[in-house]
Amino acid sequence: MHKTALVLFSGGQDSTTCLAQALSVYDRVETIAFDYRQRHRVELDARLHVLEELKRQFPHWAQRLGEDHCLDLAVLGDVSETSLTREMAFQMEANGLPNTFVPGRNLLFLTLAGSLAYRRGLEVIVTGVCETDFSGYPDCRDDTMKAMQLALSLGMDRRFLIETPLMWLDKAATWRLAESLGGAALVDLIIEHTHTCYLGDRQHRHAWGYGCGSCPACELRLRGWQQYRQARLV
Repeated sequence: MHKTALVLFSGGQDSTTCLAQALSVYDRVETIAFDYRQRHRVELDARLHVLEELKRQFPHWAQRLGEDHCLDLAVLGDVSETSLTREMAFQMEANGLPNTFVPGRNLLFLTLAGSLAYRRGLEVIVTGVCETDFSGYPDCRDDTMKAMQLALSLGMDRRFLIETPLMWLDKAATWRLAESLGGAALVDLIIEHTHTCYLGDRQHRHAWGYGCGSCPACELRLRGWQQYRQARLV
């Protein structure tokens, strides 16, 4: 029975929901984030507010919440030519992938998370990747996660479990999962404190939270919110 976990926690809706689930299941949960010079680096500040609010509003989870880690991955920003790391318009590329795709990002994240989990004695690595309601990123696929789990376990000679609670959920289902875990309080926390917008907009407040309202991340979050709210009215 696994008792400890490391959550890849960016401070967005998905990773906050994953963190809440991990805190509901595991005795000790630590968090990790990465600064890769993303355009929306405001998420690195937002995530700290989310952690504080989780501790304040959910004291039973606060007892399980351990150390937070943030690693400097400037090198990833240096080698990436994407709309998440450069000032450029969001668009589809010739290969069929959006230019928000940062090649190798999740592979690198999981490798470093595995190294930290090894040192900290953590058994499970939790990540909010999703193959159901996503942009087609190949490093978010279930097969990629299974391959990374095997590679990390073999390469470090320690059995790791990579857990993907959102893999088969759309955004509406992610809102519902948050509600099931923490009720209206967690939903309100996600709206008010998490950050998803690729442009780092914290000025414009919508029913679903802060953001520009037009980037791919905002559009996805909005659509999920509308479907979630509509289902609750039926």
